[in-house]
Amino acid sequence: MSWSQLARVRAAGSVAVAPSLLSADFSRLKEEVDAAERGGADLFHLDVMDGHFVPNLTFGPMLVRAVRKLTALPLDTHLMIENPHKYIGEFADAGSDVITIHVEASADPRRDLGMIAGKGKKRGVTINPDTPIDRVADYFDEIDLLLVMSVFPGFGGQSFIPEVLSKIEEARRIRSERGLDFMIEIDGGISPSTSARAKKSGAEILVAGSSVFKTADYAEAIRAIREAV
Repeated sequence: MSWSQLARVRAAGSVAVAPSLLSADFSRLKEEVDAAERGGADLFHLDVMDGHFVPNLTFGPMLVRAVRKLTALPLDTHLMIENPHKYIGEFADAGSDVITIHVEASADPRRDLGMIAGKGKKRGVTINPDTPIDRVADYFDEIDLLLVMSVFPGFGGQSFIPEVLSKIEEARRIRSERGLDFMIEIDGGISPSTSARAKKSGAEILVAGSSVFKTADYAEAIRAIREAV
């Protein structure tokens, strides 16, 4: 599935599900990617953490490059790192399709978004649960993806923060008023019990980690997240 196909999923009134590989078994990475793709994943989410901006350390471009060899689905690389401009080129060259920076971690989001576009990748900007939507609204005409965190980033398996849903609703309103076309993604605590509220608020891409990779049946987990009402 390409990025344009994801937009068609939205146009059809459905949502895309992006399994977060942070929750996968890295000792069986190929099997995990294959199983999630067979189970209906629309894209894969890769959480890059530096141990500074967030209190955890995960992986770098080498892992993105490895995943790129395993799937043709879009790779959604979420940079939870300080000074993201120093690494955008490396993650782009590794095979990312969309690169998302945190507005809280970037000294110059407009510059960084321009760097992402310059590498031919889709541009994403992310906000934490306590960051107001006004902090990123000025960049809405320069992005392809808005990622709203529904947990504080750093570790998987956290509980969903429902208060962020009002920010998704506000972003959707602003997008409509300005005639823009970026997609809206939500990440954190997404499961069949929370995805319905996320969809109703306007989320179009649902990132799910443990609620997919910690289950016995990935296809059923993805279906339940996508179809929850």
